[in-house]
Amino acid sequence: MESTLESETQPSQQVSSRQLGFEFKGDGMEYFKIWIVNVLLTIITLGIYSAWAKVRSNRYFYSNLYLDDSSFRYLAEPMTILKGRLIAVAALIVYSVVTAIAPMIGIVLLIALFFAIPYFINQSIAFNNRMSAYKNIQFRFSATYGEAFMVMYVWPIVGVLTLGILYPMALLKMHQYVVKNSSYGTTKFEYTATYKDYGMIFLMMIGIIIAAGVVIAVISFLIPALGLLSTILIMVMYIGIILYSIVAITNLFYHNLGLVEHRFKSTLTIMDLGKVMLINLFFTIITLGLYLPAAKVRMTKYMCSCLVMDAEGSLDDFAAAEKENVSALGEEFGQVFDFGI
Repeated sequence: MESTLESETQPSQQVSSRQLGFEFKGDGMEYFKIWIVNVLLTIITLGIYSAWAKVRSNRYFYSNLYLDDSSFRYLAEPMTILKGRLIAVAALIVYSVVTAIAPMIGIVLLIALFFAIPYFINQSIAFNNRMSAYKNIQFRFSATYGEAFMVMYVWPIVGVLTLGILYPMALLKMHQYVVKNSSYGTTKFEYTATYKDYGMIFLMMIGIIIAAGVVIAVISFLIPALGLLSTILIMVMYIGIILYSIVAITNLFYHNLGLVEHRFKSTLTIMDLGKVMLINLFFTIITLGLYLPAAKVRMTKYMCSCLVMDAEGSLDDFAAAEKENVSALGEEFGQVFDFGI
């Protein structure tokens, strides 16, 4: 009797566990048309159309990003973004004028801005999450000013003061700040990475630098005529470190990301990422920048093809969070004053 019940329940448990891949269905030429129109209209309107350009671009990428046969949605309206952007630009103009007329007051305003940045960072992320939706459920972000201040200023400074020893902790705290304060509807995301995980990546990077440095030094010492080869090896080393750091940190991030029982995985590789970046760079150069939209699409396709969600059960069981208004002002201040995360 018990064996019969087990055999009946086991298949249902297996069916509830699924591996869902992310897929981006956008096309480079299709996005190029949107991009070129956005650029031209933004120039003609002296920047006013930039709010509409941003919404059009985001809606294109969101609507072409699929998970479990459902696409994401970008919900922001251009006028909302434009209002926030105009306020931010006006604030920048006032700051510039005041600084030119009364430098001391400008310094006071700069200090005030320094302490205001964490608030605007919180607002920016909250707005972006609030305007993102999947299966008609919007994302949320709720962090305190103190949390933003710590990850923006305190932890990076601690990393520098400890000669980089605690920089992996600074990066960990940044990722925890973003993930643990984000939610899908009312369900919060989880992040399980540790300082050791990040520390191992940084130790590997240091090991690569030391090993490559020894090889380059030996070549330069034994065969001085091969100075050009040493220069090439240094460039290859830097590129390799950049690729390794992107791949290792991205894979670590998604492997430790969770949403209740649902988990994520990332399978980026150095060779594949390097190939995509090299192709994008080559075509961008020979087309004098016109390949940039297709390059963005190519990179997005690759990144999405490497992301997988191990879903335990249905994705339709999440309850939508209560409605709330999140201002676009924070995000636009971030763009005008050129800060963000």
